[in-house]
Amino acid sequence: MLKFDEIIQFKDKGNDLLTVGELLIDMISAEYEDNFECHTYQKFFGGSPSNIAMNVKKLGIHSLVASAVGEDGLGKFLITQLEQAGIDTSYVQSVDYSTSMVVVTKSTSTPIPIFYRGADYHLAYTPKLEDALRNSKIVHFSCWPISMEPVRQTIEKVLAEARKNDILVCFDPNYHPMIWQKGEEGVEYVKTIIGKVDIVKPSEDDAERLFGKDTHENQIEKFLNLGAKLVIMTLGKEGAIVSNGIETMRLDTLATEVVDTTGAGDAFWSGFYTAVVKGYTIKEAVRLGFAVSAYKLKYTGAVVNLPRLEVIKEMYGLQEV
Repeated sequence: MLKFDEIIQFKDKGNDLLTVGELLIDMISAEYEDNFECHTYQKFFGGSPSNIAMNVKKLGIHSLVASAVGEDGLGKFLITQLEQAGIDTSYVQSVDYSTSMVVVTKSTSTPIPIFYRGADYHLAYTPKLEDALRNSKIVHFSCWPISMEPVRQTIEKVLAEARKNDILVCFDPNYHPMIWQKGEEGVEYVKTIIGKVDIVKPSEDDAERLFGKDTHENQIEKFLNLGAKLVIMTLGKEGAIVSNGIETMRLDTLATEVVDTTGAGDAFWSGFYTAVVKGYTIKEAVRLGFAVSAYKLKYTGAVVNLPRLEVIKEMYGLQEV
C-alpha cells in the first residue's frame, strides 16, 4: 500500500521517469469553438506521455520518451522539440507510417478531439527500450498504446519487466472508444491492465466511460478493487479525491485562471512525479501536482514553459509542503 505520509523509496537509477506511448501533433484551434467551425489551427507538441516527459525535465528531474513517429516533417518537428528540451531522442523510433495527430478545439472545459493515428502504435519492444526501462525509477503509459496492436504487446512486455525490477508503474486510464479498433471492446481490457499497475489517475469522464455513472467514491472503489494501489481521481474545478483503500483525502484545485485545459492532466502528473522523485510524500506530491496544473492552465497548449518545481511551490504558497 502507498501511504499518504510516506516517501516512496526508489532504487538508485540513472533515469527518473520513462514515458512509453504516443508522441504526436496537437492541432489546436485559434478560437474557442466546439463545432470545429474555426479556420485557423496551430500545431503543438503533443501526446500525453511525451508531454509529461517534457514537463518533468523543466520541473527538475530526468526523463526519457519511448515512442514512434513518422519519417516526415511532423516527426522531425517533434524530435527537435525533445532535443531542445535536453531529452535523449534515441528511444524515439522512426517508422514508415505518418506521424499521428489529434485535432482539438481550444477549450476552457473538456477539449473535443478528433484522432488521426499512424506511427504511434508501431512502437516496438527492443533491447534498447528494455535497458531504458530497467534504468528508470518510474514508468508511465496511457490507454493510447494499449488500444492497438502491435504496441499493445510492447506495453505488456514493459509491465512484466517493470514488475521484475521494482519499478513504480503508473497508468492514465484515459479510455476513449474512438482510439480503439472498430468492433473491439476496450473497456474490459483496460480493466485487466489496472490490476498490473501501482497508481492510476482517472478523471470523472475516464471513470464514467469505464464503469458508467456513479458517485466519485464508488468509482474510486472500483479502481481499488481491480488492484490499483493508489487512485487519484481529478474532478476539474472541484479538485480531486485520493485514496489508497485505507486513507482518503479530498483536495481543492489551485487554479484561478483558465485559458486552455489541454494538457492539464499531464501537468498534474508531471508535478506529482517530480515531487515524489524529489522526496516529497504522496500527500505533498498531490498538492504540488495541482500547483503545476494551475500554472499550465494559464497558457495555450499541452506543453508550456514551466519553471522549476520549487518556484511553482513558492508561487502557490505551498512553503509548508
